Amino acid sequence: MNALRNIVTALLALVLTVGAGADTPSSNAAWEKMKSLVGDWEGTAEGHPARVSYKLVSSGTALAESLSTPDGGEMLTIYHPDGSRLVMTHYCTENNQPRMRATGLSSDGKRIVFNFVDVTNVSGPDAPHMVGLVVLFLDADHMTQQWTHQEAPGKTHTSDFQFTRKK
Repeated sequence: MNALRNIVTALLALVLTVGAGADTPSSNAAWEKMKSLVGDWEGTAEGHPARVSYKLVSSGTALAESLSTPDGGEMLTIYHPDGSRLVMTHYCTENNQPRMRATGLSSDGKRIVFNFVDVTNVSGPDAPHMVGLVVLFLDADHMTQQWTHQEAPGKTHTSDFQFTRKK
């Protein structure tokens, strides 16, 4: 009877160990860094006032960014991990939804570069839409976003946003 109990105990321990590992996401430094932005921020977008706020949603599995632009528009971007990578969908005031992917956090821990994957709700690949985002973490209370917009085939414009965390 002791042998049977030992076997059942060992199998139960194995099942619990394997089950716990299945739900544990792999290390994702870029995701952890993005989560550090939770809160409210104020700053400028090309010299005009702008605001951004971050909130963890969906039981902490996604980060919602709400960005108020100088022209009174508001955009939503959702970031979430995809294994060791980080992906985002940007719900733009241009009524399209570009998706981008970052391969990780820079070795100095200060930069995440998102590269264009695809876009929905556009008339064609040459239609205006966002094609890149760089998030620069200057320190715990200061960050910069550099959004790159495709205006026409082969023509892009990068807008700089500087933010300070509200206390």
